[in-house]
Amino acid sequence: MRRPARFTRRLLLLSSLGIAAACRNRPNPTQTPSLPSPTSSLGPGSTVTTAPRPSPFLQPTPSVTPTATPSSQPSPSPTLLPSPTPHPLAAYTIEGLRARQYRGGQIELLRTVTETDTYTYFHIRYPSDGLRITGGLHRPHGPGPFPVVILCHGYIPPDQYWAGADTIQAADELARRGYLCLAPDFRGWGGSDAGPNYFRTGIVIDTLELISSLSSLPEADPTRVGLWGHSMGGGLVAKAICIDDRIRAAVLYAPVSGWDLDNIRKWGNGARPDDPLGPLYAQAAQDETFLRSTSPLFHFHFVNCPVQIHVGTADTVTPPEWSRAIRDSLLLAGKRVEYFEYPGEGHAFSPPAWRQFIERTVLFYDRTLRTP
Repeated sequence: MRRPARFTRRLLLLSSLGIAAACRNRPNPTQTPSLPSPTSSLGPGSTVTTAPRPSPFLQPTPSVTPTATPSSQPSPSPTLLPSPTPHPLAAYTIEGLRARQYRGGQIELLRTVTETDTYTYFHIRYPSDGLRITGGLHRPHGPGPFPVVILCHGYIPPDQYWAGADTIQAADELARRGYLCLAPDFRGWGGSDAGPNYFRTGIVIDTLELISSLSSLPEADPTRVGLWGHSMGGGLVAKAICIDDRIRAAVLYAPVSGWDLDNIRKWGNGARPDDPLGPLYAQAAQDETFLRSTSPLFHFHFVNCPVQIHVGTADTVTPPEWSRAIRDSLLLAGKRVEYFEYPGEGHAFSPPAWRQFIERTVLFYDRTLRTP
């Protein structure tokens, strides 16, 4: 009788050990699956690097070793930082002019100068920047409203300038084709008041104020505005198209450089001796970093209209290299450019080249301004 009892106890002991082993080998339903190794290949394709995942059960508090110098400096409160002082001439940078409001005013017809079979030519006056600006208006015959071209003259010594100088021939051609043409004298020229013109931006302001004043002319369509500029006026147009999206087309005829430093080195900065900001302006006019903020060459990404450029290969006043730089910078910014060089022509085109230039200009405006 002993052997069966001993055999039974052994059997029970072995059964207990087997059950315990089975329990130890059973998977835990809450166990986190193992992650791939840091450089394991997840099937076909690239090898993926993964960071170790922290255990969801154990969140150890990271130990901190105190040091004399903290590993990171807390950010100072914004209220403790003084506001940067803007440059006194910041309003005359491209960004400053873009932030400005151009309210315009009433364009007054001062007197009728002449009348042809296709247009009437008037002398005008309008407000700009607290100044009175004079100029000329070619108004086509007919009901309108007409597309508008504003023509910007080049530099002429003020004592030799007369209303329409440098623009009246082109205005005549365009007005005969049904374009209402305005040619401001600009501050300091003709019958206009004198005023600040830092980096030639005063004349840019006069042009943009004129655009804002177009609604006072029932015959003008202020939604179809093109600019035309020769020499200094071409440089003005290059700046204006970086500032005002109301401009739908721009023609640059032998423009000055799009890099203000080129113009200042060749002709000076134009500072007035009675200007209280004169010394500061003279300093800024030699500061290449500041001049980048006033030069259109570095802001053509703002341009929103097609541009046409004309220059003579023999121009020694505004060399063709300047026009090529404007062209290349516009193209680099992804803008639409038509570029024409006239072999052997100087700063003012001879009659055959002038005729070709005008026909190209008219076709350009017909494509860009005729459609409302």
